[in-house]
Amino acid sequence: MRTALYPGTFDPITLGHIDIIRRAALMVDRLVIGVAINRDKGPMFSLEERVAMIEAECVSLCQETGAEIVAHPFENLLIDCARDVGAQTIVRGLRAVADFEYEYQMVGMNRALDDTIETVFLMADLRHQAIASKLVKEIARLGGDVSKFVPPRVKTALDERLAR
Repeated sequence: MRTALYPGTFDPITLGHIDIIRRAALMVDRLVIGVAINRDKGPMFSLEERVAMIEAECVSLCQETGAEIVAHPFENLLIDCARDVGAQTIVRGLRAVADFEYEYQMVGMNRALDDTIETVFLMADLRHQAIASKLVKEIARLGGDVSKFVPPRVKTALDERLAR
């Protein structure tokens, strides 16, 4: 079984993330969405909320791609998470050259830790290259319309969170 790991904070999941998930799922039998528990980033949504959003958005993607797609929280090293879930591949989405520089360093470190796990980069679709969760939250906080950047359920969750 070909298994890949697509890690991130997903705070919140965006249309850019969903594009990468869809395309990655077409390449494997099982795609694990690694939901990072990163206390340093101070996420807007709890781990449970982020996992629930991912699971809700991935139901139709499982049907569309034929792959099993599961959310898996993790707080350890990415390479250890990949081993834990039996992934042969780590999938990373790239939006711009600046992303590549950071990701290139990460690949080097991960290869030094375990050279049996490959990293594959998927370029974000042109329609989604500017989307970043951080910017989505900022736009939402300032009253802007984020419906072009996130699925409807996520927009509702953002609206509800910010109404508090």
